Amino acid sequence: MATKLIIDTDPGIDDAMAIFYAIANPEIDILGLTTVFGNVTTPQATRNALFLLEVANANVPVSSGLHQPRSLPSFPPSSNVHGDEGFGPLQLIEPKGEPITENAPEFLVRTAKEHSGEIILCAIGPLTNVAAAIDIDPDFCQNLKGIVVMGGSLAVGGNITAAAEANIYHDPHAAEHVFKYGCNITLVGLDVTDQVICPRQYFKELAVESPHIGGILNEMTDFYINFYESIGKINGCSLHDPSALVACVNREFFKSTPHKLRVVLSGDRIGETISDKNCARANVDVCIDVNVSGVKDNFFSNVAKLN
Repeated sequence: MATKLIIDTDPGIDDAMAIFYAIANPEIDILGLTTVFGNVTTPQATRNALFLLEVANANVPVSSGLHQPRSLPSFPPSSNVHGDEGFGPLQLIEPKGEPITENAPEFLVRTAKEHSGEIILCAIGPLTNVAAAIDIDPDFCQNLKGIVVMGGSLAVGGNITAAAEANIYHDPHAAEHVFKYGCNITLVGLDVTDQVICPRQYFKELAVESPHIGGILNEMTDFYINFYESIGKINGCSLHDPSALVACVNREFFKSTPHKLRVVLSGDRIGETISDKNCARANVDVCIDVNVSGVKDNFFSNVAKLN
């Protein structure tokens, strides 16, 4: 039986990879996409989510989420990484569909209740909507099968500051709220996603196998890899969000250890995730190692099925 999934997302180039993977993988049943700011604004994220579903001929509800962090001022989108519209060189992103009227936290709470114990929530943007869902229903996390978060790191530092990973940094108070009051959480952070690196040739080969969807990703990732190369980091790009989606259905590719996590909420290291055994909260399964070829092959073989 396919795993029921909701994806909370800020598309974003690697979000696009992750969503196409989820659409392609027969082991995943997507119940909805909820959108949040981060790589782009929330209205752009909603538009982009609708666009991705339409180009892949997928019928999935999209619910627009919150527009700003819980406590901090809004951040500008990451246009240097993802482009002005979120998808690198792609500009004419004009979906025909509309989001549902129910906002993202309400949709998350209702759907979790209706499918109690069955849904994995894969959060691949800031955790603002997830924290708000906990505010609405303190039993929200208990109603889920689990939460898989792409964010943070314990050992390798950050990717937006020296200390902080971008999804946590863009709403550290939301992340702290989720780690404090949530349960059944798995963290797929930079400790593993920075190991899963794909060069340009990987996406060129994907475009040969899947000319339409693979071709779109090849265009997007060319821009994405240009950014990585411009900062002298890696020759290629990391599969950040796709790795979290893979972890939802192929956990055997990941090694994890339990940690009580807290988030730094002020100062130069704001947004840093820290393991603190003295925190009065549930353990988070933090992924610390990954079968790199397993993740890359699994992603490629599924997305290659899309026309």
